[in-house]
Amino acid sequence: MRERRAVGVPGIGVREFQLVLLRRMADFQPGLVEDARRALGASRTEMREVNAAWQRMIRSPRAPAGPRRHTSVLGPPESDGERAVGDLVCRVLRWPLPLWPDLRFEVVALGERTVLQEWLVRAPGSAPPALRGVADLAPWSCVVEDVGRAFPSARPLEGTAPARWRLVFTAPGGGLDGGPGGGLAGEGEPGRYVADFTWGLLQEVRALDIGPGPGSGVETGAGSRADPAPGSGGRSAAR
Repeated sequence: MRERRAVGVPGIGVREFQLVLLRRMADFQPGLVEDARRALGASRTEMREVNAAWQRMIRSPRAPAGPRRHTSVLGPPESDGERAVGDLVCRVLRWPLPLWPDLRFEVVALGERTVLQEWLVRAPGSAPPALRGVADLAPWSCVVEDVGRAFPSARPLEGTAPARWRLVFTAPGGGLDGGPGGGLAGEGEPGRYVADFTWGLLQEVRALDIGPGPGSGVETGAGSRADPAPGSGGRSAAR
């Protein structure tokens, strides 16, 4: 059964909003996106059309601003509170999404018209996966905060596009195939990696070239990817 759509945003509700999120993830994980799209009962054509409708809506001068854009599509949030960000007090709203039951879509807003951040975060009471090394970082299994907590060396990098985040970190190796000149550490040995996230959800992990100084290799990753683990949180949720 389709979710109730909010008044004022024709054709876009919770189901369609998930298709919008999936559209950006397809660049990294087309297989997982296909599984999730089928689970939502959507065709590829519908996915394109929904994304186009969303883009028209957010560009319209008559579109709801700030967090009202999300409440008009997703309905009332599951939680609505405040968070101090430096000297600012921000509003934090969260919604459940059926594709990722262990996560919540979080919007951090300043005032009624400005959204500072919107991404997937772990739901309260949901345990993150055990992340002991890079081999545990399966696509769609964890969010930015999970990786940051598991690997204290993690530092943010500039995202490659809107709705994308990156972390560079050091972790025990193994589980990735280093390409020529990839500089991948041996099995179990510490290596440097970069993790790419879309809407806060892990998409891929790449080994970095080992360079002579701090920051070297960030632009020259080996391009290796961790394979989705059987039964990983993202894949099982998408079915």
